[in-house]
Amino acid sequence: QVQLVESGGGLVQAGGSLRLSCTASGRSIGTYVMAWFRQAPGKERELVAADRWNGGNTYYNDSVKARFTISRDNAKNTVYLQMNSLKLEDTAVYYCAADKYYRRDTSYEYWGQGTQVTVSS
Repeated sequence: QVQLVESGGGLVQAGGSLRLSCTASGRSIGTYVMAWFRQAPGKERELVAADRWNGGNTYYNDSVKARFTISRDNAKNTVYLQMNSLKLEDTAVYYCAADKYYRRDTSYEYWGQGTQVTVSS
C-alpha cells in the first residue's frame, strides 16, 4: 500500500506563489506515475499535472501551463507542485495521486487527503 500526505497549502495573494509537497510512505514513488488534482466547491475533480517515473509524457492542464511545475525528489520520496502567478480561479483543494500507469482521468489507485489553496485579491 502507498500512503500520500500533502502539505504546503494556505492563503496567498493573487500573483503570488506556493509550493505543494506530497510525501509517500509504504512504497518508493520511483516506480509510480505521480499526479496532482484539484477540486473546487461544486466542481468536478480535475487533473492539474502528471509525471511518469521515467520522466516522459508530462502533462499539464491548459489552465496552468507555464505557471505550474511538477517535480520529484526520489531521495525524499516526495513530489512537488510549484505554483506561480496564482489566480483566483486556482482556489481549490489540491490532491496528490499515484498509480502504476499514466492516465489523465480520476481513476488513480492512491490518493492523499488534500490540502487547501486559497488565492485572494
